[in-house]
Amino acid sequence: MQELILSQTVFFAVLALFGLGAISSLFFRKDDKLANLAGSFFAILGSLLGIVYAVAALYSDTSIFYEMKSSFPLLSYNFNIDRLAAFFIFIISLISLFCSIYGAGYIKHFYGKYNIGTLGFFYNLFIAGMLLVVSSSNILFFLIAWEIMSLASYFLVIYERDKQENIKAGFLYFVMTHIGTAFIILALLLLYKFAGSFDFLAIKEAVGSIPPLAKDAIFILAFIGFGTKAGIIPMHIWLPAAHPAAPSHVSALMSGVMIKTGIYMMIRIFFDILPNAPVWWGTVILICGATSALLGVLYALTEHDIKRLLAYHSIENIGIILLGLGSALVFAALNMKSFAALALIASLFHILNHAVFKSLLFLGAGSVISKTHTRNIEEYGGLIKHMPQTALFFLAGSMAISALPPFNGFFSEWLTFQALFEGIKSMSSFYRWIFVFSAGSLVLTSGLALACFVKAFGLTFLARPRSEAVKHAKESSFSLRLGMATLAVLCLLLGLLSGFLFAIFNKILQGIKSFGDYDPALVVSQNHLISVNGGFSSISAPAIFAVLILAGIAAFAIIRLISKDQKVKIGATWDCGTNLGPRMEITSTGFSRTIIMIFKGILKPSKQAGIEYSDANMRYFPKSRTMVFEISDVYKKYFYKPLYSFVFKISARVKKIQSGNVNAYVLYIFMALILLLFFAV
Repeated sequence: MQELILSQTVFFAVLALFGLGAISSLFFRKDDKLANLAGSFFAILGSLLGIVYAVAALYSDTSIFYEMKSSFPLLSYNFNIDRLAAFFIFIISLISLFCSIYGAGYIKHFYGKYNIGTLGFFYNLFIAGMLLVVSSSNILFFLIAWEIMSLASYFLVIYERDKQENIKAGFLYFVMTHIGTAFIILALLLLYKFAGSFDFLAIKEAVGSIPPLAKDAIFILAFIGFGTKAGIIPMHIWLPAAHPAAPSHVSALMSGVMIKTGIYMMIRIFFDILPNAPVWWGTVILICGATSALLGVLYALTEHDIKRLLAYHSIENIGIILLGLGSALVFAALNMKSFAALALIASLFHILNHAVFKSLLFLGAGSVISKTHTRNIEEYGGLIKHMPQTALFFLAGSMAISALPPFNGFFSEWLTFQALFEGIKSMSSFYRWIFVFSAGSLVLTSGLALACFVKAFGLTFLARPRSEAVKHAKESSFSLRLGMATLAVLCLLLGLLSGFLFAIFNKILQGIKSFGDYDPALVVSQNHLISVNGGFSSISAPAIFAVLILAGIAAFAIIRLISKDQKVKIGATWDCGTNLGPRMEITSTGFSRTIIMIFKGILKPSKQAGIEYSDANMRYFPKSRTMVFEISDVYKKYFYKPLYSFVFKISARVKKIQSGNVNAYVLYIFMALILLLFFAV
């Protein structure tokens, strides 16, 4: 009992620290330095305590439940922190810690331009909202927490309100997130209708009273609602606009953590509250995951805006997470619990890994943007000479997201491949082809992601400067570098310690209703050899790391041995008799054009050429030639614009009933009452 009270006290202390951060930021809003100090200090303190609390909860043998009842439902709230919730609390707190450290220095370039107190208020409220979302165990309280998280992030998106594109991005985010919330409310109300309770634990016990057709409706509504927050294609259109608009440390939190709250609720509902799902649920998620992964990376390749590029990669990685989630649902439906556990562990591991390396990449992009004052990759170049440490950290994140060993992204993608291969090996013909399609999509996605980050890193940090701002850039301040450095080290450590982490993931699954007792398909030996399905596939993170180190040492020794008697002369690069300049370097468009043309049936590229003549009569001697290469957004063009036109036309017709006649309005009310009485009877 004392342990429970202590746990409750610590958790409420975490929330209180973020509350103090929000209030103190507003209190000192007239002094930028004090507002930044107060907001960052309490956010860092709350994140540190949140990490300690989450680790303790992960190793606890019991769930932590706290309830306050009231005769008024909106004043009742429940907290239920099991290992799954603790895992997400750990991720939120971990990323919030490093983003807050980074933000303490990054925010300084907003001094005198925008209200720092407002930023600190919504930043702390945003983190507290995410913590409440993953810990609440009451439908009404969950919806309040969800709205706190959504509204706080909306105000962070439009923080730089002088930029018109930020206001538009915020409006799009506001609309899409509330469309998603409408679907979520419908799904949760269906759960309440059949279970007769707002408590998630009570609903889980009454799941037998929910008919299969209602479960299917709940699945569709929940998948659309939470999928909108996660950024699944085609509900993703808000994400590439909103994430770049927010301050970079907020972008890191939104992309690395916030979109995972949608995934958390999918796991909670599809595996824990509504176990024994039909096979088609998993099949739908697999297809959506494969599509999101492939199209997300394709659109990332077309981008010149570094933050939009990273935002599209969030869509790609959500797709990879869904591949594990969908595989787990298919296996669970066919009572193949061992493989279901393997697939869900792959999904959970990639959730953690993506949070770390995507946050690192957004923080790296923020450092570059703060020094060059542009998000256009075409205007970078040569930054490795001016910002060498930022370049190193961004390279670590690029290698991790490209799934290169020994970084963490490699091991979670490898595990996802193993789950898909098990599906190909053990499924009947129809489902086997679904798994083949998913595995093929993941293979292609991995290769394209590597190509995309060769472009992103190469055009940003290598070659010669393409603008005057780059020539005057300097390395970021200490707090920015500290936030990036710790995340870069984590990218490596999570890869090397992957065998240790799998034991924790197994403990998380033991508390989920769909699993219970199962024979693990994933075994980790004492020497950290990870084996799948009795040796079907094996890998060792420390061995890979050792081989890479030895190979590097051997290569260095051989080069030194061969070149020991050679003299090195440094001279100017041969320039074909001209002056080297930015026009002679490869561009983002030039790098991606070949891949874009291969997938032109999907991306629908358009090309516009223009020629300017110095003399209208001298058509054979043009003064300049220009070419604009654009990618049309097929989702807006073929889905959202027709939908908008349809809704607009319907609204125009419905508008006619708004006659201004009071008698007509009384008639409408009367007819509505008659209909309600009819359905009530």
